[in-house]
Parts: sequence; structure tokens; C-alpha cells
Amino acid sequence: MPRVSLFEQNALNSSFCTSIKNSRYTLLAARFLAAVSLQAGTPKEDVSAAVKKLADQPSYSWSTATEIEGSQFKPGATTGKTEKGGFTVISQEVQDNTVMAVRKGDKAVVKTPDGWKTADELPQPGGGGGGQDPAVRAAMMGRRLLTAKTPADEAGGLANKIKELKSADGVISGELTEEGAKELATLGRRGGGGGGGGGNAPKDAKGSVKYWLKDGMLSKVELKVSGKVTGRDGEERSMSRTTVTEIQNVGSTKVEVAEEAKKKTRNAVIFSGFDVMSGSGSQFGKGRALYFLNLT
Repeated sequence: MPRVSLFEQNALNSSFCTSIKNSRYTLLAARFLAAVSLQAGTPKEDVSAAVKKLADQPSYSWSTATEIEGSQFKPGATTGKTEKGGFTVISQEVQDNTVMAVRKGDKAVVKTPDGWKTADELPQPGGGGGGQDPAVRAAMMGRRLLTAKTPADEAGGLANKIKELKSADGVISGELTEEGAKELATLGRRGGGGGGGGGNAPKDAKGSVKYWLKDGMLSKVELKVSGKVTGRDGEERSMSRTTVTEIQNVGSTKVEVAEEAKKKTRNAVIFSGFDVMSGSGSQFGKGRALYFLNLT
């Protein structure tokens, strides 16, 4: 057996130690990556946690902008403020006026030129195009605001209507399911002839949702829906709607409510939901006012 020189022996020892050290580093790195992997949730879990973190905040404000293609209807901007366990105030621009709703729990009222009104006290849409009357249109918008959800409530519900959420470039997004797209793209239209309101599900409905998170909390949501609908003239047309909601002033928002509104809210009956077009009870219940719009 050939003899190994002292120099060669030292070289072998050094190589062996280096190999052991590298293996140890590799093992530590693998353990670290595994721990990070376990801590990192799926995109859906991240959205759920971000929504919960927003809902747990003492207060926040938001603004919602909607753009509609293929319709003459141009919805005004919506703003809102909410306090955890307290009041929620939502306002929307309607032509030259601003419609405001105040809600606490399941009780809500709307501000009108004649004072604060509960849902059943608001003017009812009449036949023959009465919905174009400013007072009636304001009442219709008031009903929408009465059924509006806060962004935390709305965003959580949207996540259940998405096929699969994926994360890329700081945005979590996904395509809506077929049923989810039909539901959110339903274009509310006044019923004709036989009376009653309601919306017809559009053809080829599709849509997508995007979530932006900041410090693990929801900061922005974008909803896009599109489809083909048949107007009152019998003509089929394509429409699309993009709604963007941005969260602001988390923890520092102050919600101020008029005493008259507080008193009216305390005495209001529990609001169970209205068809935003006809004023009658409907499946839209605790609604989708941020997304449900009359487009025809």
C-alpha cells in the first residue's frame, strides 16, 4: 500500500472538512426553505388573511370608481367610512346630488331632501319610465347603498367565486367561475310588461378579480365583468364593467353620524334586502351595491 505524505494527508483532511461543512450548510438551507414554505400560505389563504386583517382594524375609509363600456349610464364615485362594531357611512354621487346611507348592523337609513328614511319609506319606482325622475333615481341609488357591503365583506365573498387564485408581481388574481361571472355581471333591468323587477343573466359572462395587499392587509380590489345583454329594444349588445375599490386611512378614519340618523337607525326595522330596481324583497339581500348597476 503506497504511503501518503503528510502534505497529501493534510489536503485530504481539509477536503473532507470542507465537504462536511458544505453538507451542513446545505442541510441548514434546506431546513430554512422548508420552514419558509410551511409559513407561506396559498394565494387564497393570503387573501383570506388580508381581508380578516382589514376587518379587524378599528376603522378605515374607501373609495370606489366604476367604468362601464357599452352603456349611457355613468355611475358616480362611491366613498365609505366604517368603524368596527359601529356605524358605516356610504355616499354616492348621483348627477348633481349626493346620496348617503348610514348603517349599523342590519339597520340602515338613507338621507333624502325630506330627512332620513328607512328602506320602506323611500319613493317607489313607477311605470312608464318613472325611473328617470331625479327623486326616484336617487331613491334607487339609496336602496343600493342600503345593501352595500364594506370592502372587507365584499372581497371575502368574491374570493369564493374565483376558479383559482395566483400570485404574480405583487398582485393576487384569478378568473371568475361561470356562475360567479353570471351573478356579478347580472345587468339589473326594469321588468317590462308583466311587472316586477329583476335582472337577466348576460350571455357569455366572464370576469376577473385582482387583489393588492400591503403589509399583509387588503389595500385594493379590482373587479372586471363582461357579457352580452338584450336591451329593451330587443337588440343584443356587449357590455363590460370595471370596478376598483381602494382602502385608505386605516385606523385613523373617524365616522361622524348626525344625531337624527342615529335615532332613525335605532328605530329602523332590520333591513333584509331589496331588489334595487323594484324596491321589493329579493335575493340580493345583503347586496352587491358596489358592483350591481342598471346598465340599460
